[in-house]
Amino acid sequence: MTEPTTETWPEPPLAGSEAAAVLGALERQRATLAWKCSGLDSAGLRATVGASAVTLGGLLKHLAHIEDSHFARLWLGTPVGAPWDAVDWETTPDWDYRSAADDSPGQLLTLWRESVARSRAVVDEALSTGGLDQLGAFTTRSGERPNLRRILLDLVEEYARHAGHADLIRESVDGLTGEDPPR
Repeated sequence: MTEPTTETWPEPPLAGSEAAAVLGALERQRATLAWKCSGLDSAGLRATVGASAVTLGGLLKHLAHIEDSHFARLWLGTPVGAPWDAVDWETTPDWDYRSAADDSPGQLLTLWRESVARSRAVVDEALSTGGLDQLGAFTTRSGERPNLRRILLDLVEEYARHAGHADLIRESVDGLTGEDPPR
């Protein structure tokens, strides 16, 4: 087994700015995923529950892709980088989930952590020049552009959805339960 994460995660503010509340909620979800995936070997990261093929390793890789693609595509208007740019998403739409079985726990955690770090840097830069109302570069067919608030809230929703999956899978692996990672 790998060692559990020793990272510390901030508690979302009880009363803070809108940006602090949104970012705090996202960081809480990121911390929950990291905690649920920590300390497991390859078998633990490949475990499934019931009829689902979703694994903790697949969730890490999927959320790394979401982190990179949301900020590259929606905010910056740039193509997403490696390894995502080499995938034929039309023929293998679940590549991130399936290919995770070929990666070691260390590779998966590093991929996810690096994606999160890139996202944090983009958000820090954006907030240094304005607030959550700033518009991203992506434009829909109808001419609308998402603001930073919408992109961040979409990430909170994505993490919250998958944190529920992670709860069930991790409990099936070694009985770990709980709502928030230890401080």
